[in-house]
Amino acid sequence: MRDPQRVEEILQSMVKAGSNTVQVISDFDMTLTRFAYKGKRCPTCHNILDNSNLISNECREELKVLLDTYYPIEIDSARSIAEKLPLMVEWWTKAHNILVQQKIRKDLLATAVRDSDAMLREGYQLLFDHLHEHSIPLLIFSAGIGDILEEVIRQAGVFHSNVKVFSNYMDFDESGLLKAFKGELIHIYNKREGALLNTGHFQELRTRPNVLLLGDSLGDLTMADGVQDMENILKIGFLNDKVEERKQSYLDLYDIVLVQDETLEVPNAIMLYLTGNK
Repeated sequence: MRDPQRVEEILQSMVKAGSNTVQVISDFDMTLTRFAYKGKRCPTCHNILDNSNLISNECREELKVLLDTYYPIEIDSARSIAEKLPLMVEWWTKAHNILVQQKIRKDLLATAVRDSDAMLREGYQLLFDHLHEHSIPLLIFSAGIGDILEEVIRQAGVFHSNVKVFSNYMDFDESGLLKAFKGELIHIYNKREGALLNTGHFQELRTRPNVLLLGDSLGDLTMADGVQDMENILKIGFLNDKVEERKQSYLDLYDIVLVQDETLEVPNAIMLYLTGNK
């Protein structure tokens, strides 16, 4: 924490307002899911497809080339977001076009998730169940693939009614084959636009001006920009990779930075505190 006193003030203010004024806005890949387990990288929503037998080896190779080209750009602290933005759009667009050519079958997505190494962070059950019990909305903004994301939380038994997902959804033809991706592309650096496009949804949450935000990239900091009349926001950042070179920028922008922490212990402790389970 750069400023522990400020964190304490935000928490006091949120406790005073009551948990019925709170909403949680979170990223998914490498925020709610693990970055690594026992030294091995865990897959993102896109990786689940990349590693599955729903795509050809040739397609897998093409996606790997894209990853090797664009991921270093995504995490390069020397480049500005403005510089990265068109390149991220390029990456996502190319990847989605490659996937569409594979004519992926909708009925096989659940199997792909089941066979994958996708893992939610330790403590996920408490986080999802407790938010649901206290009717606290959980909004997930993801640059991943919504259909896969939902399947991950469904299979983990935590896709409760208070969970709302904004992501890139697949569009299937009448025979259940992937033909396109729906709507506007959500990528790592335009979550603000995603948030603002969904202001209708935030309208319903006008009575919840206190936000707990969870993310793992600097692009995630804009996910709450659609919240009107915000009173307090506590931003928790998971710093998973390239720690030394990125630590300062995370400390400058997030209130709490969790360094290579594969658990949800800190968000859970905060959530229990806010709901009076001190």
